[in-house]
Amino acid sequence: MSDVPQNPADPSGIDAEVIELAGKLFDAARTGGTALLGAYLDAGAPANLANDRGDTLVMLAAYHGHAETVELLIERGADPDRVNDRGQTPLAGAVFKGEEAVITALLTGGADPKAGTPSAVETARMFGKDDLVARFEGR
Repeated sequence: MSDVPQNPADPSGIDAEVIELAGKLFDAARTGGTALLGAYLDAGAPANLANDRGDTLVMLAAYHGHAETVELLIERGADPDRVNDRGQTPLAGAVFKGEEAVITALLTGGADPKAGTPSAVETARMFGKDDLVARFEGR
């Protein structure tokens, strides 16, 4: 039996309130709503929540440049190396976007620059970010 509330009128079986809450959490990750996310995580929301494309809260926060949100999520148990459905990691996304503070937060939180496809190392090479290649290879 599932822990997700069921709605008999909804063929997916997922309660509309759960979907609405998940949307709020994804929006908070995208917009840097660190305090809001912290409150929901304290109330039991999963730190590794992922959307229909496999993008986790960390992935969304990283891609949108919210280092403080990334730090909070990792502190609360989010996996910094969890890949989305395309094999991408939050660190590779941060490299692509040029988000230095997010890169530091992810590395501090244990992210592996060699994880994912393309990895953060490969992404840095593709975009000629030699300083990041050296930083990653020096780990």
